[in-house]
Amino acid sequence: MDNLTHSLTGWALGQAGLKTKSRKGLAALILGANMPDLDVFFGHSCWIPLATHRGVTHSLLGGMIWLPPVLAGLLWLLDRWQVHRGAEFKSGLPMHFGWLVALCYIGAITHPLLDLQTTYAVQLLSPFSTNWFHTESLFIIDLWVWIALGLAIWLSRRREKADGDWIKPARAGLALVVGYIGVNLVLSAQAERQVVRAVPNLQPDAMFAGLEPLQFWKREVVWRQDGMIGRANWSPFAGVSDLSSPLPDNMRDPVVRAAAFSTDELRTFMRWSVMPVARVERVKCALRITFNDGRFGTGRIMGREVRNPFNHVVMVPQNGAGCEPRADAAAG
Repeated sequence: MDNLTHSLTGWALGQAGLKTKSRKGLAALILGANMPDLDVFFGHSCWIPLATHRGVTHSLLGGMIWLPPVLAGLLWLLDRWQVHRGAEFKSGLPMHFGWLVALCYIGAITHPLLDLQTTYAVQLLSPFSTNWFHTESLFIIDLWVWIALGLAIWLSRRREKADGDWIKPARAGLALVVGYIGVNLVLSAQAERQVVRAVPNLQPDAMFAGLEPLQFWKREVVWRQDGMIGRANWSPFAGVSDLSSPLPDNMRDPVVRAAAFSTDELRTFMRWSVMPVARVERVKCALRITFNDGRFGTGRIMGREVRNPFNHVVMVPQNGAGCEPRADAAAG
């Protein structure tokens, strides 16, 4: 999920009453909700090296154990420094370090749990396992979640300033988001079941039901079976549609396999990719191999063509008529 969603989640939890547990409580929730994304500052961008992003800092056994106490310690040190300088705190709350640690943990755990809901997946057991876990209940940037949490926080803050009951709106917003996720989980499971029924002898080794950005009830279902990638669209109103003929992923080709690990960037991409796909084109004296991930390989969002940020192109020299012989070229 995007960092606005993570921030709104931490803020809504604070407005639901948790921020009253300790001074710096709201900061602990919001910063904790974003803290696992620290991995993007260690040489990783948002698109290319996703093999490391959503890895150990996002895991329940790795990042969730040591990161929250570190954040709590930093917030406590900041608070001690402010007290030493004679700062006055508008909240009037005392500092409870135990609660501060707990709030950092609560904020932090929301991050992998939200990321888990997207087709981008998350390594919940890193560094002890590199398996990727996923459900399909949220789009990576879900405007409906923004609206629900944003309105809930706005109402809560408005009532807080008026000395009214400010906790209920935030709790209602959080409950609405949880219900929204639950509905989407059911829709995704139904989409996958109906596609399995519609395709003869379908027993996929990987299957994803990705959401549309705004039309959350629609799914683009993609699966892999025996080195073939299939696609279909689904909605609860139209059922299975646009069922395409499966296409080879080409990942069993020795030339493709060698090219897939020929650069650091591609090795990183391959560690992240759950459903790698290669398109092979023969050009003069070379093979142009374009790698992407089957989950995001259409280059379309809401039916419109967009640049696919996951594409990685490798040129593999080939011997042949009119080509300069190369010892490292594959047989042409």
